[in-house]
Amino acid sequence: MSTASHQIGWKTAAAIVVSNMIGTGIFTTLGFQLSDITNTYSIFLLWAIGGVLALFGAFCYAELGSHFKGNGGDFIYLKETYHPLFGYLISWISLIIGFSSPVALAALAMSKYLSVFDYSFGNGFAIGAIFLVAITLSFSLKTSSRFHNFFTLIKIAFIIVLVILGIGLSESPQTGNSLNFSESWQNEIMLPAFATSMVFVTYSYTGWNSASYIAGEIKDVQKNLPKSLIIGTVFVTVSYILVNYIMLKHAPVNQLAGKEDVMGEVAVNMLGLSFGKIVNIFIALQLIATISGYLWVGSRLTQAFAKETRIWKPLSVGNKKGIPVRAIFAHAVIATIIILTGSFKEIFVYTAFILQLFASLAISTVYFLKKKDRKIFKSNTFYIFPTVFLLFSFYILYFTFIHNPKESLIGLGIIAVGLILYWIDRRLSKGI
Repeated sequence: MSTASHQIGWKTAAAIVVSNMIGTGIFTTLGFQLSDITNTYSIFLLWAIGGVLALFGAFCYAELGSHFKGNGGDFIYLKETYHPLFGYLISWISLIIGFSSPVALAALAMSKYLSVFDYSFGNGFAIGAIFLVAITLSFSLKTSSRFHNFFTLIKIAFIIVLVILGIGLSESPQTGNSLNFSESWQNEIMLPAFATSMVFVTYSYTGWNSASYIAGEIKDVQKNLPKSLIIGTVFVTVSYILVNYIMLKHAPVNQLAGKEDVMGEVAVNMLGLSFGKIVNIFIALQLIATISGYLWVGSRLTQAFAKETRIWKPLSVGNKKGIPVRAIFAHAVIATIIILTGSFKEIFVYTAFILQLFASLAISTVYFLKKKDRKIFKSNTFYIFPTVFLLFSFYILYFTFIHNPKESLIGLGIIAVGLILYWIDRRLSKGI
């Protein structure tokens, strides 16, 4: 157990939740949604539901994190509740998808946003950015902390300034807008496209489960963990809805639909070409914190996982200062392979699909917690949280699979490879 001097309060915990959640998704997904869903109420509802699901999921992880001892998050929950196979699979998914794909997507989004400077910042730039961050995180914990905190501060300040500017500035009569407050939302929310749009939203809220990794470090966890989760998730939800409002307010549908760098398009409309380019720079800079955060946390989890396996054991080695450099660069290499083998949207869909599937598996473990084992929510109304989360999750997964079978099958194929590796690992372990 951490001593009081090494514990954090609810403010720091809320900041960790916020910095883990705000990343690639909010600045890239509206264009995909507008291909099918154009009513403003529908768009707002998507992001509001995503916020509620993130909060409900975080409440479940808070209970699980305060019950299961030791670090490891969903690895521990699945391993202890179901079978070591599930613990192995979630660790495999974390290595290949959970932490490497968001790094790849953030780097690709960076190169896309910087292409406003009439220069093609392609895959080479994205890969270079990943390795530069990986190198920076390899020196010491102090260097890593300063680097990550600096870019996280840019992230939060940028969001606040962007919201103030976007709401304060009048829309340009020449460009028009995408705002549509008609009754068509009632039909849109019944469309399969509404469900498949949810997969982009749930990915954008990825990071709520960071609560499970910080529960042991929080002072007065029963009081401060729910407080930090509620404040952090509400801040992110409100920010996401406001950022979407700004994008809809300052650009027409035909300018945004199907595009990745939607905020870049909007920034030029809002501020003109020169100042719009500055916004693109800040979007790229705040994505550095996303790359840093996922490489940092992912490498620690991979190191812990590698220590318990035969195949991955080399990744458990750290440098003289205890930094898991091999794991950091393993994630960087895997992110590079992901960039070179898929399009942005394809990577986005199979990543979101597989993360939603394993988040659902981890959430299901709370049903095995006895009432006396729950430390935060004593009432049986607690079961509303996992039930609502899982019902929406099945709804999202079903329609994603039906409408994006190729990407969904890629995700399931990665799980199948994990099953084979688990079997090989077991055989090697028995052969010792």
